[in-house]
Amino acid sequence: MRSLDIEALLATAHALADAAREAILPLFRTPLSIESKSDAFDPVTLADRRAEEAMRAILAAERPEDGILGEEGGAIGGSSGLTWVLDPIDGTRAFISGTPTWGVLIGLRDSEQVLHGIIDQPFTGERFEGGFGTAEWTHSSGTRPLAVRKTTNLEDATILTTFPEVGTDAEGAAFRKLSEKCRLTRYGLDCYAYALLAAGHVDLVVEAGLHPYDICAPIGVIEAAGGVVTSWQGEPALDGGAALAAATPELHRAAMDVLNG
Repeated sequence: MRSLDIEALLATAHALADAAREAILPLFRTPLSIESKSDAFDPVTLADRRAEEAMRAILAAERPEDGILGEEGGAIGGSSGLTWVLDPIDGTRAFISGTPTWGVLIGLRDSEQVLHGIIDQPFTGERFEGGFGTAEWTHSSGTRPLAVRKTTNLEDATILTTFPEVGTDAEGAAFRKLSEKCRLTRYGLDCYAYALLAAGHVDLVVEAGLHPYDICAPIGVIEAAGGVVTSWQGEPALDGGAALAAATPELHRAAMDVLNG
């Protein structure tokens, strides 16, 4: 891989997360006007827009040669071969409901792979980071390494997803088939589910219908913590679609067999 100024990239990533926190926190659990980006109720709020605007302003000033792909502002090309993939609030439905399972997603990728990811939860003050040799959880109480669990069998696994429907009817049926083989299933965690997997609290996260900005940062965090993230067919998942995140290769293979069986 070409030479990168990793220190500068990490500083930028954390500056983005800090700016998003500052933009979002004053608006959480306050009355907000809610718009929908589609007839199917795809909510967006002032907090989403302010956070992405704040992050884009930093990148324009500090990394103008890099590309940007953001949920609210679309794509901007760059000349460096690097792209910042931003979701200012992953889990806006959770945000407007007052539940602290949403988060800020900041991913850095090149043309082939995710280089670094941050899952930041401003309300709880947690930051999950992975990439460039780092895998750690930070909080005002301290810092500790991220490491996935060693679960290898489905019957011992805790599986998470955001929506019970899980995409299409066929994808939902495949998820339920897998869920029935696991010990515990939980719903509605948005990006926080991926953070919990990287931190060693759960074993599987299975979702469908994802955009690149939904999964880029989680890939960076989970892979750095020792986990596996692919499509349901075992292909790279950084462009979105259906994603399967697992704590171990053995558990990943077992889950993939059921999803595609």
